[in-house]
Amino acid sequence: MRLPTIQGVIERRVLVNYRVDPDVLQRLVPAPFRVKTVAGVGVAGVCLIRLAQMRPRFWPAALGFGSENAAHRIAVEWDTADGVREGVYVPRRDTSSALNVLLGGRLFPGQHHRARFDVHETPDRLSISLRSKDGRTRVSVEAVPAQQLPASSVFGSIDAASAFFERGSIGYSATDREGCFECLELKSLAWKVEPLTVARVESSFFADPQRFPAGTVTFDSALLMRAIPHEWRAHTSLTAQRPGPEE
Repeated sequence: MRLPTIQGVIERRVLVNYRVDPDVLQRLVPAPFRVKTVAGVGVAGVCLIRLAQMRPRFWPAALGFGSENAAHRIAVEWDTADGVREGVYVPRRDTSSALNVLLGGRLFPGQHHRARFDVHETPDRLSISLRSKDGRTRVSVEAVPAQQLPASSVFGSIDAASAFFERGSIGYSATDREGCFECLELKSLAWKVEPLTVARVESSFFADPQRFPAGTVTFDSALLMRAIPHEWRAHTSLTAQRPGPEE
């Protein structure tokens, strides 16, 4: 059983992006996915998103709920009968919501881990940090609004970055079942991103030398979205085909 389409508002969404050696990144990506590259590098990061008024479609907003959430994402592509598709592979989801933890991977796609979020926002500055209850995830970012991306960004322009991430609306999450990936689509009913200048960023995931040896991962850029009406749509899980016995 799956929930119906869920609607709500993205009050704030920050995409913290890293450039990663594609061969290193591919080791974290299970079949049937493969790393999608931009100018020869892989793109991964953390989505820090505050959701509000979340409820089944056509329910009144007053019945909705909100939460702070984080998803570690890797841009991927995969083959289908209709051609190559693209989206993100999500190895880890964290949330402030006990309800998301309870229902994630059961009633709606994606197992969630409980985390504490500390958020401080003004029109001129944004500070978000989280620490998961199991101690496996720590993220911290401080940023201010900007007019353009860093000159070192793999994306040549705001428009290029915006288009890249808009195409990554479908996410497949890791599950406890080997080779099975649960699918959730984020459909934004409006789309606008703004660049951020990052004063400080820390991530236990990307700082782990077992995952990313020295020199294989570099901070690229950060983007901000605000006040975006949206829907979450569950899709059929994807099950990797295991190779058959050799003949």
